Amino acid sequence: MEVRELKFLLKLAGLSEYKGKISELKPTSSTKIADTEKICRRLGDRALVDYQERVTKFKLSSVGKALLKLNVEQLPLTTAELTILQACSQDIITPQQTKVTPAKIRNKIINSLIERGLITAVTTQIRQVWLTDKGKKHLLTEYTPQGTNPVLSLDLLHNYLCLFRQNNCLATTNELISVYNPSKLVKQEVYTQKKDFSLNYGKNKLASDERVLQTIYDLDRQLNTNNYLPIFYLREKLQPFLSREELDLALYRLQRKNKLELSSIVESSKYTREQLQAGIPQNVGGCLFFLIVS
Repeated sequence: MEVRELKFLLKLAGLSEYKGKISELKPTSSTKIADTEKICRRLGDRALVDYQERVTKFKLSSVGKALLKLNVEQLPLTTAELTILQACSQDIITPQQTKVTPAKIRNKIINSLIERGLITAVTTQIRQVWLTDKGKKHLLTEYTPQGTNPVLSLDLLHNYLCLFRQNNCLATTNELISVYNPSKLVKQEVYTQKKDFSLNYGKNKLASDERVLQTIYDLDRQLNTNNYLPIFYLREKLQPFLSREELDLALYRLQRKNKLELSSIVESSKYTREQLQAGIPQNVGGCLFFLIVS
């Protein structure tokens, strides 16, 4: 891990609920926001942090272009949605150029249009960042610093010690089991070897993502969901082996590689509350619920 990445994580660890604005996480006062975002995305790719983005520039997608060629009166769009689509029909624009107000409603509509595939985000800006459970574990039990150069301030050391104390990191779970009941540790290791879906995100994330994609494909064929697999089926299959957060991150990575589409749910009456809670919540619009292999 680079020193700048470590400073980023430790600054995040010092914020309330381990969550804050990207502007609060600059490794040094001279670090540019653009460089800070690059650090954040690298850590996000390793699932050590997660973040919320805001669309700063977008364009009309091919689906959106085809839709605008239809009779305007017959389009399943609100006036504001149609205004935004027409505004970006000729060029890449910013949200402000749509002239739709207020900003909160405008951003909600833009995110909805992106989810429906009618527009495409060209540039985004990271707003909120939070430390994941994997990030906490990495700092507390896995990261091993080396070297003699003084790189951390006492403030950052304070953040680390607070993180350590708040999470009661006196020993790992396996260490406690081995001290108080060695037989349980043996059983746990045997069980791990018997897993038929062993994913190691630390060593082979890309291969693991492909396994997730293959599982989606297999479930779709088995359940005959016509390439519209509800996400709760995948969670039921993989949850014992992947945490909810790890699976969500894998799905987002597959989406960024255009191997998978995530679609929100419109009609929810035929699903149970537990099944709906398996979706991925969004700040705006409905939760992401259906998985579509591209």
